[in-house]
Amino acid sequence: MGRLCASRPACASPFPIGSRRCNRRALGSSPGRTTAGGNVSTAHDVTRREAIAQYRLVGEPPEPDLQGLVELAATVCAVPTAVINIIDDRMQHQVAAVGIQAATCSREDSMCAAVIVNPGRVVVPDARLDSRFAANAFVTGEIANVRFYASSPLITPDGVAIGTLCVFDDEVGELSDASSRALDLLAHQVIDVLELRRVQRDLVESNAQLESFAAQVSHDLRNPLTALTGFLELAADSPEMAAAPRAARSLARAEAAAGRMSAMVADLLDFARMGGTRPHLGEVDVAETVDAVLEDLDGALVATGATVTVDAETFVRGDDTLLRVLLQNLIANAVKFTVAAERVPEVRVSVEVLPDGWRITVDDNGDAVEPEMRERVFEPMQRNHGADVQGIGIGLATCRRIVDAHGGSIGLDVSPTGGTRAWFVLPAAGRQRGAAAA
Repeated sequence: MGRLCASRPACASPFPIGSRRCNRRALGSSPGRTTAGGNVSTAHDVTRREAIAQYRLVGEPPEPDLQGLVELAATVCAVPTAVINIIDDRMQHQVAAVGIQAATCSREDSMCAAVIVNPGRVVVPDARLDSRFAANAFVTGEIANVRFYASSPLITPDGVAIGTLCVFDDEVGELSDASSRALDLLAHQVIDVLELRRVQRDLVESNAQLESFAAQVSHDLRNPLTALTGFLELAADSPEMAAAPRAARSLARAEAAAGRMSAMVADLLDFARMGGTRPHLGEVDVAETVDAVLEDLDGALVATGATVTVDAETFVRGDDTLLRVLLQNLIANAVKFTVAAERVPEVRVSVEVLPDGWRITVDDNGDAVEPEMRERVFEPMQRNHGADVQGIGIGLATCRRIVDAHGGSIGLDVSPTGGTRAWFVLPAAGRQRGAAAA
């Protein structure tokens, strides 16, 4: 697979490395200058320039993956020189090259600019005989003495041609069909690399913004919680409380709830900053965690007449704060949706020890979730209830994120009482899935 003529070693250069004229032309270009076709910058040129800008290629250090692709292109096509050219409305930027030193040229000198208007594979055995290139400085000897030229366009997912992957030599030649197809595939691979770089960069920037947001939210939430805790402490320490034991007990419970909420906010925001990738694993007493949850839900339980039976005298491996959030969501949902079914809630929390972990279930006596909805309800903003039930549909999505971060699984089934069974499995080894939680 390759050219149908002899060629020199890939390290050879068909023209002086880093041609001065090429660089000087680029530096002397002006924004209002004409393009290779003799026309001023068009709407297509502006669109191309904007598409190029999102990849942040120009002026950046060479990308190793792109360098590898041009070396492969030269090898596959059996030529000494291959270049990735990015062409905007003024210049041609060589962002990766083999056989020559990457440089910047004015667009009027670019051979690839002459073909990018109508993107497609181009194979020219002898550029001196092609009207598009015969007078080009790269062909006439003013910059170089290119004879054989072939290129494949770099087309973004939005359909914008931003440049070419081109190969050339100062000897007349040809490409086999197999080499021509390979050149097209490598051009597609160049775009894949650029897209991956763009997505990774956007993700890093997005994570940085989320971290900044989490820090601000942490500050905004902790301040009122600190003030609330302070006022509760002042009230609990006042002399009047000695004569009001019932009020003192209520204040003590309020202080404990505020403390748990403050810790939960801090830990959850830390979890958000990390993208949910590293829960702090340790031994967690499920019964104690459920007791703390029931204390927080005491108001709702009393108001609805709910009873919660706990059979969870087991230690599991997990993040105490995250498992508390998880169980609070599941128990609160069980109460809320059983009330919506016009029944007095009866909830049962149990733990089953498995050979390689634990299965924790929360059963209720409400209505069972329909089979077709049992997966969808774990997606953000998905609701399986009417507007009369509070919530915006993020509780179960949060639950799945927490379980995924622990390397476990979560789902919904029918409970023995005909209601809904929410279950999740935690692995004994504490496998963590960063990608699933991010």
